[in-house]
Amino acid sequence: MDEKDFALLHVLKECGNITHAADRLYLTQSALSKRIKAVERELGCEIVLRTRKGVRFTPAGELVLEHTAQAARELGLLRRELDAAQDKVCGTLSAGFSVNYAFIHLSELLTEYHRRYPQVQLNIVTGQSRDLHGLLQRGELDVAVLRGEFPWDGMQYLLSQERICAVCTHENEHTPLSELTYINHTTDVAHTALMTRWLHENNLAQTANRINVTALMTCQELVKQGIGWALLPEIVLGGFDGCIRPCMFSNGEPFIRRMYIDCQKEAEQLPQVQALVDLIKEQYARGSGASPVNTAISPQSALSDLP
Repeated sequence: MDEKDFALLHVLKECGNITHAADRLYLTQSALSKRIKAVERELGCEIVLRTRKGVRFTPAGELVLEHTAQAARELGLLRRELDAAQDKVCGTLSAGFSVNYAFIHLSELLTEYHRRYPQVQLNIVTGQSRDLHGLLQRGELDVAVLRGEFPWDGMQYLLSQERICAVCTHENEHTPLSELTYINHTTDVAHTALMTRWLHENNLAQTANRINVTALMTCQELVKQGIGWALLPEIVLGGFDGCIRPCMFSNGEPFIRRMYIDCQKEAEQLPQVQALVDLIKEQYARGSGASPVNTAISPQSALSDLP
């Protein structure tokens, strides 16, 4: 067995299904099944059972999962310590980026990072912040850029505070929001609660006309088409030509969404990780990111200003 087999088994455990696991691993079902059989022959025991509901690990398989997870952590720690002993920025770096940050900033960030540090092997994951947080907790990422509030006991740097804005086209600017279609997007539980609170405080929670979408960028595009209005963070509003009103709660508190850089304790001192964190901060200092954390909320964000 090798590290690829460790990852294969843990993906299979997460998916509970040969088909889904094969898709995640970019393998055919046949190739995945053959690899599982090869591992079982090497170990001399059956570790996976196929059932009508998918696959289940045998007691021996659960033991294999436990030990391979420990082995993967130890190998990762070994690589980090060896990398830290080098005089130059090299080694491996596993980093995660929230999908919205990635859509806007990631290509520029990685291009510049690779130009400066070509000897670093990059393993990049993009996805929803809640999923990336899980990968961090399992030690599968060294560092991640996350939007929203997630518990973390490692290094955490507050990168930005984005204002949440009520947005619509100029054509709809003077139409009361209650008369427009509300376009809602899927987000994490904490931010959903804040959006619901704001809607209730502005008597907009019971709006009959509503469209629910999963992607933030899809939500923005629907607003651009004049279909309705939405609550959107500043990170996606750089090229938006419409009416943008920063929001506040009834107690005067600004409606904001924070973005963090979270880093593993063991990886914090690695030169390649420090270099990435510094470059992300540098990117925001140049003004390519959302509003700096100390930016004041504009007076026009008062609730009474909303149509």
